[in-house]
Amino acid sequence: MATNTKGKHSNKKATKKKRKRMILVLAMEVFLLVILAGGLWVVNKLGKIQRNDLENVQMNEEIAEESKEIMKGYTTIALFGIDRRMTTGNKSLGAGNNSDTIIIANINNETGEVRMVSVYRDTYLNLANDKYNKCNSAYAIGGPDQAVQMLNMNLDLNIQYYVSVDWLGLINTIDLLGGLEVDVNEVEWEFVNNYILETAYESGVETSLLEGPGLQTLDGVQATAFCRIRQTAGDDYKRTERQREVLTLLVAKAKAAGLPTMVNIVDEVFPRIMSNFTSADLITRAADAMSYEIGETAGFPFEKTSKHLGKGYGDCVIPIDLEENVKELHRFLFEEDDYYPSPTIIKISDKIKADTGIYSAEDVG
Repeated sequence: MATNTKGKHSNKKATKKKRKRMILVLAMEVFLLVILAGGLWVVNKLGKIQRNDLENVQMNEEIAEESKEIMKGYTTIALFGIDRRMTTGNKSLGAGNNSDTIIIANINNETGEVRMVSVYRDTYLNLANDKYNKCNSAYAIGGPDQAVQMLNMNLDLNIQYYVSVDWLGLINTIDLLGGLEVDVNEVEWEFVNNYILETAYESGVETSLLEGPGLQTLDGVQATAFCRIRQTAGDDYKRTERQREVLTLLVAKAKAAGLPTMVNIVDEVFPRIMSNFTSADLITRAADAMSYEIGETAGFPFEKTSKHLGKGYGDCVIPIDLEENVKELHRFLFEEDDYYPSPTIIKISDKIKADTGIYSAEDVG
């Protein structure tokens, strides 16, 4: 564990009743690791995954037929990082948990390119129940069903698959891969050690503090702590960049790992996954997975501001405006330059403007 000189500080932080939320790096790597493992032996391991089908998820039928056809050439997956800590004793990955990380992973079925978009957890959106609040509330209220429906409704998407994972699954995966080479800059180093102390306490996994900035091998706890930093310039927006950076490094290292390592990862990670992927889905994708390449990544909304919306809402990320952001999202994910949002998007966008008073960039002061 961390040195004794930090012990008292660690204990004080650990016993605080109100700790900062554990910021997760979501499991794009978990999905890829599962299908990369491949082979029929995977079927025998699938019983460890918490299975939960999507029962009430549908695509917005108002989307133009041409756009629906374009989306059929892609597999779009919702990836949720769940704030489930070992100190709480909570064994569920469903409703009641905060989805502190939300990533849309879009696989081009023809080229194998994977583009990722982080949806900022505090984005003010329709929660798929005609109520508006921070979008990560959807998972806490209705689990993956409501969270996926929230994404489909607000973004004109057709997400049919999801993967949820807790943060210890990430820590174990990174450790089994031998760590990740990450360049920690001087500003990040000022904050990362405090996060390392808390992450080590919550996970029960031993680690050490970073001795300084620079390119270095981070273990699972250290890499997770690196992804939690939000005090630097860019706040939550920069944090999601760190998450996608670590994710990309992890996927690359997983693809180079040998079968024994993959078997160990599957044994460690599967119990910490909830998904609606079937064994047939996984085996079918195993043959193509080695050709997958992480492409561009981005954060959503592309154009945004922050505003305090009062009691019950707090500081929210406000799209400027939702219509234009959805157009840009479809350009980014599906290379559809002339996408026009559905009437549902227009209605939601108008509601967000009315609730927040943010109609255009000129209203940001």
